Amino acid sequence: MSTTPLPAVLPGPGSTDYARYMRTDILLSLQRGTCERAHPDELLFQVVHQSAELWFKLIHNELGRALDDLAADQPSAAELLVQRAVRSLRLVTEQLHILRHLHPLQFAAFRAELGNGSGFESPGWKRLREATTELDIAFSRRLSSLGLTPVDLYRGQPSDPLYRLAEALVSLDEQIALWRTEHYTVATRIIGQGVLGTRNTPVDSLTRLITHRRFPTLWEARTDVTESSPRGRQSRQAQR
Repeated sequence: MSTTPLPAVLPGPGSTDYARYMRTDILLSLQRGTCERAHPDELLFQVVHQSAELWFKLIHNELGRALDDLAADQPSAAELLVQRAVRSLRLVTEQLHILRHLHPLQFAAFRAELGNGSGFESPGWKRLREATTELDIAFSRRLSSLGLTPVDLYRGQPSDPLYRLAEALVSLDEQIALWRTEHYTVATRIIGQGVLGTRNTPVDSLTRLITHRRFPTLWEARTDVTESSPRGRQSRQAQR
């Protein structure tokens, strides 16, 4: 069996079609070279954050397509895309774990190389927030056009495509909170608590964002359903 590689036929730089299609020559040149690094672990830091930006790019694309499907009255198709975005964000969260192996002194050795750069400036994270805002508005308008409220969904059938989409949006919101929690945990493990980040922002301020909801009415609906139940009414009466 011949092992001679087939000639590349795609246009672009690279000796193989894989390299040309994936643009690996460009991709692998985006990290600082050995002589540019203030510390060898700077490569770890860059790879984790650069790959996160790629995942955020994919997540934004999936949520944009879900928004189009919702506008086209295809909630089931939108749900599948939102679920895929959730899984992608889970991968982004899990890859943060490796930064736990970054020693505080090692990070301090190249922290100045970041300048005033901060995760708050991540374009991918910004687009994710924008996409969730648009989805929240679009989903609320869709329910309103049908004369429904989120509480109506949670009192209906779990097989309802709109209910399933609502649950996918809640899962996305939940995963965002988990990402924020992991981000805070890793940050404090590396640089400690009660210190300032690269933008002179207290690292502990990240905790205030963990409970922020991107789809607040879907969470409020759960509270309303619980409080309107017989047990919920009994609890309210007992508190009086």
